[in-house]
Amino acid sequence: MMKFTAIANANIALVKYWGKRNKELILPQNSSISVTLDGLNAVTTVEFDDKYDKDIFILNGKEQTENELERVISTLNIVRDLANIQTKAKVSSNNNFPTAAGLASSAAGGAAIALAATKAAGLDFSKEKLSIIARRNSGSASRSVEGGFVEWLKGEKEDGSDSFGKQIAIEDHWPEFRIIATILTTKEKKIKSRVGMAKTVENCPYYKCWLASIDEDLDKVRKGILEKDFTTVGQIAEQNAIKLHALMFTTKPAIIYWLPETLKMVHLIPEWREQGLECYFTIDGGPQVKIICLEKDVEEIKKRLSDINEIKEIHVSKPGSAAKTIEEHLF
Repeated sequence: MMKFTAIANANIALVKYWGKRNKELILPQNSSISVTLDGLNAVTTVEFDDKYDKDIFILNGKEQTENELERVISTLNIVRDLANIQTKAKVSSNNNFPTAAGLASSAAGGAAIALAATKAAGLDFSKEKLSIIARRNSGSASRSVEGGFVEWLKGEKEDGSDSFGKQIAIEDHWPEFRIIATILTTKEKKIKSRVGMAKTVENCPYYKCWLASIDEDLDKVRKGILEKDFTTVGQIAEQNAIKLHALMFTTKPAIIYWLPETLKMVHLIPEWREQGLECYFTIDGGPQVKIICLEKDVEEIKKRLSDINEIKEIHVSKPGSAAKTIEEHLF
């Protein structure tokens, strides 16, 4: 048994996943496409050792005791089964961006623990296998194992063996592509995505319409990425995000992640396009607005964002790299 540390980047979905066909295995109702984000990451250290009489999970310096601990133990149990061990572990993870606020912290954390835990247990897996393990921690984590542009295949098999993140294009494929993440609040959202998805699948009358339209979105965005067609990727990503939140708004009871600041930016960004500044917005399960743009327009967009007092932080990311191990441990 050894100690290993991994770093993984968050990702932002350009075509969203919302809803599971198998809650235990975290198998999605639809495939999704994301871009891995350079600079928004989770660093996770895992150590299996007989000196621990229970599993310990420390997140951003605070020991966890409930839901987050249960999720980590579930991942550790998967790894223990694969390695044929029973040893308890200590896990410590730090995010360099707000946790559980709609910025895919669980994606980065899930990918990092999948890599660190398997390595610490003496296992050496392919990215496909790591993506499946990460998926069991958090669905979107399956996409953060890889770098660049990634499609999480929904799969068809009941055991989930064909549901994993597959790279569409490497991080250097489209070097001008940028995501500007605006932090409107650092508070944790009241309804976690996992709960929100379940409510939507059960209670939204338009959920079947979402599933019926998703393959066309996937085809257009996949092709747009490969051809570096910014307008198509931006338009479809923005419309896909609007459809996602329309599902939440029409769930009973309604799930509304947007804040007044969110709505303000949803109005502003199309206005900027009308003025000749081509950029688009996307919003995951939370209030934060991410702006899709090209490198040449970053400074102008940042200048305009500086006039919006409601924005707490701004993070500019280019397509980022795959999860990897590093030498610097957290404990």
